[in-house]
Parts: sequence; C-alpha cells; structure tokens
Amino acid sequence: MMYSVKELYRPETLTDALAYMAEHPDARPIAGGTDILVSMRKKKPEDVLLVGLQNLQELRGIRRRDDGTVEIGAYNTFTDLANSPIIAESVPMLRTAALAMGGPQIQNAATIGGNVCNGATSADSAPGLFARGAILVLRSAAGERRVPITEFYDGPGRVKRQSGEILVSIELPAYSAAHYGDCYIKFSTRKAMDLALIGCAASCGVAEDGTISDIGIALGVAAPTPIRAVEAENFLKGKRLTADMLEEVGNLALANAKPRDSWRASKAYREQIIRTLARRAVRAAYEMAGGVL
Repeated sequence: MMYSVKELYRPETLTDALAYMAEHPDARPIAGGTDILVSMRKKKPEDVLLVGLQNLQELRGIRRRDDGTVEIGAYNTFTDLANSPIIAESVPMLRTAALAMGGPQIQNAATIGGNVCNGATSADSAPGLFARGAILVLRSAAGERRVPITEFYDGPGRVKRQSGEILVSIELPAYSAAHYGDCYIKFSTRKAMDLALIGCAASCGVAEDGTISDIGIALGVAAPTPIRAVEAENFLKGKRLTADMLEEVGNLALANAKPRDSWRASKAYREQIIRTLARRAVRAAYEMAGGVL
C-alpha cells in the first residue's frame, strides 16, 4: 500500500476538529495534502489518523480589519492568495510568492497553512511572512496560542505546533509608515515548477522625509529554516537608501545566513545569490514605497 491511513475524519466545524484531536493526540491535520502525502509516501508511517480540514469554513477567507491588519485563513490556497484583491493591494509580495509556487494544479490545492506547518526552508510563503512579522494563530481544545512566525520553526521540516493544535489563521500587522512597499524574488534553475535555490523578501515602510521607518528582510533556503536578515535591517532603519548602501545590504544579509553545499548549488553560489537578491528586493520595496535613490 502507498499509504497506511487508519482513519480520515472530516469534521464539519472547527470545534469538532479540535475535540477529535484532543481525544486522538497522534492525529494529523491535512489540508491540500501536497506536502503531507508526499512525506507519508517517503516515511511510510503505519495506522495514521488524519483530520481533513476541507469543510471548515472558519479557516477560509482573507480579511482586512479596521486597524489595517490583514487576516489570512489558514485554508486559503495559493490560488486564493493570487486572486485576492486584498493581498494584491496590501501584501503584493505574497501574490508573487503564490504564483511562483509550483504549477496551477499545486496552487489550486496547496494551502498557506500547510506551507507554513510543513516547516520547509524552501516554502515560498515563508520569506514574505517573516519579513512582514506575521503572527500565527493556533487553536486547540484547551485554548488559543499566538506565535510570531520567527519563533515557530524548529529546524529543517520541524515546527512548534503542539499536540492537538490547528493553525487557524495568519495575521499581518499593519504598518504605521506613510508609504509601504514590498517585494519577493525567487531564484531557481527553472522558471516554473521548481524549488527556490534562494528566496528573498523585503518589506519597507518609508516616512514622508524618505527615511526607512520599517524594514523586514527575510531569506529562504539560506539556513536550515527561513530567517530574518537582522543585521541588514538594523543598518537600514532611519536612513535614506543610496546605491552605496545597497552594496552593504547585500553583504550584511549574509551575517544571519548559513547556506550550504548541496547537489543543487554550492555554498559560494548561494552566497552570491543572497547578496544579489537582498539588494534587488530592498531596492524594489523602497522604490514601491515612494523612496528615490
């Protein structure tokens, strides 16, 4: 057998799902299945209990609150993200990431919640969520837990989702800056249907005087988990961006990175890509926010 599934429970409400998972601590939530089924095929676990989330309307929808916070239901597919006017207006880099993720068949099935909970450093949604300071809302029968996404990853393919928990939504805090821009760049050997060699996202808030008031720079496949380029961020805060500063941004982006050699690319090659993508993403985000070099 390809899969050894003991039971697939399809609850109609989130309450039912959480109650089942409280009674069955080993049960695993499944959304689009594009990650978990591949993992199960490789590892061949026996007697797996799955909780199908397909019927849970509480996990769907994309909303912008009155305070500007963007709330993304965990069951939104990448096609949902690509087609959302709210995402296109408020977080365009997530639309770029959604369109860069696999092909149309995968985008129609894969969910942003599953992409995060799979814990892969190559997840296309991760750099944008890291750069924007996303908050993950997880719920269990015992209550709700809110976790910064930067504290959720626990190593390659591992996250800190506790037993009985379901990721229900992702919150992107509003920026207080006068102007905002963002950018996601995926570098891969093919233009489509390929994992990123390096992914880089930049999120930039620019004040009326042209200085950078908010900045987030994040990298995927640059370390065992997605990371924030904190050294580069600290260098940019409160300054007007110049061409000379961009060179330093590229160098500083490596300070938090730990790229490695693999059959897909050498460490040295990845380091050069990191420098280049960090410069390009920051410049694009700054100019989108109205900044002028």
